[in-house]
Amino acid sequence: MVHVYNCHPFASQQIVAVEQEPGLVCCGGGALFVVSAGGCKIEVYDLQREGCPLICRFSSMGSVHSIRHSAVGNYLVTIEEKNKVTYLRAYTNWRYQAAEKTRVGVRLLGHLLRGSSFRCAPKEQMEIIEIPLFEPPLCMACCPLTGDLLVGCSKSLVVFSLKRQTLSEQLSVLDFERVLILHLQGWSPSQVAFCCGYVALQSDIEVLVVKLMHQQKNSQATGEHALLPDDTMNEAGLDEDAEMKKDGFSPLYEQKNFFVFPKHQEMLGSEAQDCGVSIVLEWTGIEAESLGDISVVYVLYRRFAPDFFEGCSVEETRLHSLQLHPLFTDTDEETTISKCREPTCMFIFFSLPNTSYIYSLKNSVELVSTYQYPEKALQSVLSDQFLYVITRNALQCFTVRCSAVAARVDDPYVDTTVKACPPFTMEVCALRIQLFIGLKLLCHDGNQIVLLTAADVDRREDMDRSNRKNIESREHRTLTDILVAVGLEPSSTAALENLLSRSFLCRKISMSKSTEPADIVHGWNLYVISSVSTLQLYREIVEYSRRYEQSSPMSQSCVHLLSEAHLLLQAALLTRQTYEPEERAQLQDAFQESCAHLGDCFSRFDQKDCHLALPYYKMSGLSVTDVIERNMTMCRFSGYGKGFIFFLKHSLFEETVEELSEDMATKVLEIFSVAEPAQLPHVVSSPSMLRADPDIAMTHLTQLEGSGAPSITLSLCMASLALRKGDLHSYRQQMDCHAEMMQVYGFIEEPKLLVHSRGKSVLPTELARHLRDSQEGLLVAAVIALHENSKIRLKEAELFFQELCRDGAEVHSSPQLLVDFWEALLVASSHDSIIQELLFRLSSIYIDRITCRDHSAVKALKTAEDLINSCSHYGMLYPWVSILTPVQSNITHDHQEDLHKLQSLLCGPSLEVSSILPLLEQLSDTDNSGLSVHVLCATKLGQHESSIDRLLEHCPQAIISYANHELQNDKLCLWWQKLFPELCERTRKLGNDNTILLSAFKETLHVVSVELNPLEFLDLLPDDGTAHFFLPHLLECSQRNLMT
Repeated sequence: MVHVYNCHPFASQQIVAVEQEPGLVCCGGGALFVVSAGGCKIEVYDLQREGCPLICRFSSMGSVHSIRHSAVGNYLVTIEEKNKVTYLRAYTNWRYQAAEKTRVGVRLLGHLLRGSSFRCAPKEQMEIIEIPLFEPPLCMACCPLTGDLLVGCSKSLVVFSLKRQTLSEQLSVLDFERVLILHLQGWSPSQVAFCCGYVALQSDIEVLVVKLMHQQKNSQATGEHALLPDDTMNEAGLDEDAEMKKDGFSPLYEQKNFFVFPKHQEMLGSEAQDCGVSIVLEWTGIEAESLGDISVVYVLYRRFAPDFFEGCSVEETRLHSLQLHPLFTDTDEETTISKCREPTCMFIFFSLPNTSYIYSLKNSVELVSTYQYPEKALQSVLSDQFLYVITRNALQCFTVRCSAVAARVDDPYVDTTVKACPPFTMEVCALRIQLFIGLKLLCHDGNQIVLLTAADVDRREDMDRSNRKNIESREHRTLTDILVAVGLEPSSTAALENLLSRSFLCRKISMSKSTEPADIVHGWNLYVISSVSTLQLYREIVEYSRRYEQSSPMSQSCVHLLSEAHLLLQAALLTRQTYEPEERAQLQDAFQESCAHLGDCFSRFDQKDCHLALPYYKMSGLSVTDVIERNMTMCRFSGYGKGFIFFLKHSLFEETVEELSEDMATKVLEIFSVAEPAQLPHVVSSPSMLRADPDIAMTHLTQLEGSGAPSITLSLCMASLALRKGDLHSYRQQMDCHAEMMQVYGFIEEPKLLVHSRGKSVLPTELARHLRDSQEGLLVAAVIALHENSKIRLKEAELFFQELCRDGAEVHSSPQLLVDFWEALLVASSHDSIIQELLFRLSSIYIDRITCRDHSAVKALKTAEDLINSCSHYGMLYPWVSILTPVQSNITHDHQEDLHKLQSLLCGPSLEVSSILPLLEQLSDTDNSGLSVHVLCATKLGQHESSIDRLLEHCPQAIISYANHELQNDKLCLWWQKLFPELCERTRKLGNDNTILLSAFKETLHVVSVELNPLEFLDLLPDDGTAHFFLPHLLECSQRNLMT
């Protein structure tokens, strides 16, 4: 369905003063090119100046049948005929044909004039480039991004690359190189389009779109998509009967008595390769070897069948107006062309007499819009903002959905709660149907439209014949009356009858016609129509929508018109057109205004689209207070719509920086007490409602409590309000209603009871501060639950505790409550990344406290024993660790618990010791506490020998316990390779006085005698050893060896 409105997208029109009747017209680059009806003269007019003055005129070499202009290179390309032979020619430097510059050079493609005429000062002249082809050209198209040329022939498509050749330091000329031939099987194009590698072909009832894709060199291409080898041309020769093989045709095609029409068919994406049209590539450019392989990717295929019910004959059912339309959003068009960037979106447009279609080709291939015309369309042109269509007697202006597609590609936040855009599936509308007589041709450039009108010759002759008959009839009646008045009867004699049959005024009429001025009698005109500015049309559409709003505020036509106005501004801002800063600022302001209008519409809705009020209001830049005031005015009598409630609820529940005034907060409480009373606890907890009167809020919550069973969240909310009022008795009553574990669930349901986020800052609530002083265990458990339920991130939780303890006794960066949170989260969390981060932070805190850099007298919630029993990441202390640091040892600042927690982490399975090695530099190993940590780390890293040296040096009483625990399995050999020689050497030096070393040495001898055979044990003994000391161990070793 197409909505029809009566807006005014056209600002003005002027007639171009063309001397001869135009045959063809095209425009581009601010210029209008007019080919005379004879086809051999081309006139160029300036579209950017008032009155469209003539720029230049020049003659073509043949009768022009088709003409195109390329913005890149600013050249014209024509299909001409001379002596019944068709030529393809390009006209460059045509502006040099202005006054007193008449030099014209004619040359073949690739043949540059490098003779004496270019050795002196460069000559400015127009050049006509003859482009030879194997087949007569049928159609052509220029790429708007590169200026490359695509020519369609009966059995092939030829691609010419635009190049600029430098002839001297002062002069360079344009030239073309034939680089690629696409051989077609079963297809003869009537129109082609070419843009950014996309190739579109059109026949009478079929459209095919393919894309030329560059691949790596030597990549394998399959089937008909491969580059054409030398021996393939004969095998892949064009089949004249290929049409019969295409899907949808019947063998009855050959029978003269039948003609079978193909059925409607649509193939999108990879399905299009089954369309039956084969394309074979042949490289012809000299740079073919360096470009790598190119493959053909099928994008779209559409075939139509003649429809006898559309009001058109079978002969009239032909496609026309094929167009590839790129849309850029990242930068302006000129920069994009110069850098050959990929467009954000690519669209294809084609039209039948009564229907036209726009498809999006990039990312995913899908139908964007379908247009139904009330009468036969002759020609159509697609632009960023409009679709222009001409019928026989009207110029029609339709809206398009290109900007809606591009907005979703350009911004991933569209169609979320942050941003919105009208859907591209929204029904299109005709903004204007402007009447003209005898429209023939249409072309478009920038914000100007060019129309050619010509009166129908047959109809003009019929009118002249009718006028002549009327004049002759009046002559006959006049003469008859004269004869009767003088008494003569005309029918009495043959002479009078012969006299009445003659026309005496014919010669006079003929003479008067020949003396009329030529500019009055010609039946054609060439119009240039300018479009109004986007802002002006936007304001008109908004004013138009108010008519529907006044009659029916819920009218879909009102929403449709406002959506059209929004898309107009969206297209203007997306395409980065060259606007002055002031005009761009006005467009941005109008865009926000349109978002506000759409937000107002959807806020009144009670249907599924009511949720769109939220993103549109966000995009409008209005504050929550502004939106509330707008809706209070609109909904004074009809009540508040679901869209407004949806916006208000999300705005209050999201973390915003806006605080409502006391009056506005009171109004919000009244709105929710009527619309959604169950949401009142969440509304009261919002940071936007901090200025709300606690007495009024308590009144609404009490009414809610009396209407049903009290919930945990409601009780916590009422407790929070009691704290704000200073009523500790009511606070305790509400907190005693539920157990602590149930209260944790209440905080999960409403996190804002504890924490408010303001941008990057995190602020604890008054309830959180009270729990810090009275129930810190409940507070830590609640924040752990929030983190595990993804209600708060780890960084936010840390900021929360730091801010919470900022005004307490602990002024350092890691207060005890934060350490308690880390320890509790380590127990609860199952995410490896979080676990490793927590282990590192806790290790850092423990080391800082042991080294007296971070001292606090605040007692921890959990002891080391509690953590060992409840958390798998804390391990039981090794026996040798307990020898090093017994529980009764006197550690600096009495940080026994922190030392045991760090030792327990090192004894556990999870901590990566390598991550905390830099932290150990601040921890000395001169005392047993630091020594235990260093030895634990070295042992976990496999450095057992250095650990043995450290223990023998500082705490030899722990060496046997260490060896019994650590020197097992593959480390067992260290008993005799490392520990035995060290103890032997130290005992020799110190003698029998050191009972600790002597006892350790005897224990080591016992272990070695058990593990080694007598010969190995004997080789191990020192040569100067006392026999009676080692003999019992040697005897024990020998006896055990005999037994085994």
